[in-house]
Amino acid sequence: MTEPFLFSRRTDWPLTANKLTSVLECLRDKNTPILDLTESNPTCCGFSYPGNSIVQPLAREENLTYTPTPQGNSKTREAISAYYKERGFDVPYDRIFLTASTSEAYSYLFRLLANPSDQVLFPRPSYPLFSFLGDLSDCIMDTYPLRYDGKWRIDLNAVSTILRHDTKAFVLVSPNNPTGSLIQKNELKELNTLCRQQNTALICDEVFSDFVFDQSTDYISLVHNTQVLTFVLGGISKTLGLPQMKLSWIIINGPQDLVKRASSRLEVIADTYLSVNTPVQNALSVWLPHRKKIQSEINGRIKENYSTLKKLSENTDTCELLTIEGGWYAVLKIPETYSEEEWALSFLNKDHVFVHPGYFFDFDTEGFVVISLLPPGQIFRDGIKRIIERVTNGIL
Repeated sequence: MTEPFLFSRRTDWPLTANKLTSVLECLRDKNTPILDLTESNPTCCGFSYPGNSIVQPLAREENLTYTPTPQGNSKTREAISAYYKERGFDVPYDRIFLTASTSEAYSYLFRLLANPSDQVLFPRPSYPLFSFLGDLSDCIMDTYPLRYDGKWRIDLNAVSTILRHDTKAFVLVSPNNPTGSLIQKNELKELNTLCRQQNTALICDEVFSDFVFDQSTDYISLVHNTQVLTFVLGGISKTLGLPQMKLSWIIINGPQDLVKRASSRLEVIADTYLSVNTPVQNALSVWLPHRKKIQSEINGRIKENYSTLKKLSENTDTCELLTIEGGWYAVLKIPETYSEEEWALSFLNKDHVFVHPGYFFDFDTEGFVVISLLPPGQIFRDGIKRIIERVTNGIL
């Protein structure tokens, strides 16, 4: 007799480990040393954190008192406002909503904006988490393409044909993960026009915005975008390199009537969950002054590893390092003589180097591997050398 199916269709995902992960687990079970070039958790990459300054604020006696507010503690939001002011952006604290993570922020916004089966657009290539967030919010997650012509750019012609009346949100990630590309002024101008015509909101994920390679370039933030209803996401997982502390935020901007209506509804959503814990909220004003030191160390590692990757890839005509403008990742174009998975399995089995194949990030063609720029320098250098040697030899 068949047992009744107890679970929702929205969680009917394939849950078996992919081949690459299975091989990795097998090697680790044998205690095989692996050069992990996918590691993107800064707390596991050997950075020096001001330990006492991070931990001590969590022991404050005021943390024993619970005074929940839907938007989050006003002092915490004022500290975030001051952080943006240091960066040259005017962000009033009453436009900020706190969440426990960027993923939760997306969930709030998808629930705010979209009915079941409404469309949400996100970039391709991009972070694979989006599809799960869409499923859990009962949205139809469709993609718009990023094209590479020496730099990654939004295919605006494609966007104009993809946007439709039930497209409730258009998601930007700037810098994008994994392409490292930034939203451009001409792109934003066109997107504002298209979204205004279709009554579509913009969501811009700017969690990597402290890690733009050249802040004097055309980098723009959408915190000042008033043309359409706009939500900007940030958080301390990147800004302070503290993903375990679970604090992110949403900034609302746009036409004033829409901002007011969206804020009222978002307040109810936030009040329903009240997920941000009190100790972290109280600690943020103490932590933020340490951000420049933490970011300096992370940025130093990123630039060092990117320079290493650039030099080593320039010495071969079999690998092409694609241009990035910010973020924590790099994309390497490799020959299509074998599939990405075959290359990645060979790097792992033969060279004990772990990288992500491009299809993990929804690249629409073969021949890409995605590499984190956070691992310690020697691990990174040795891993890249092994990859380039195998690709140059052309043998799995």
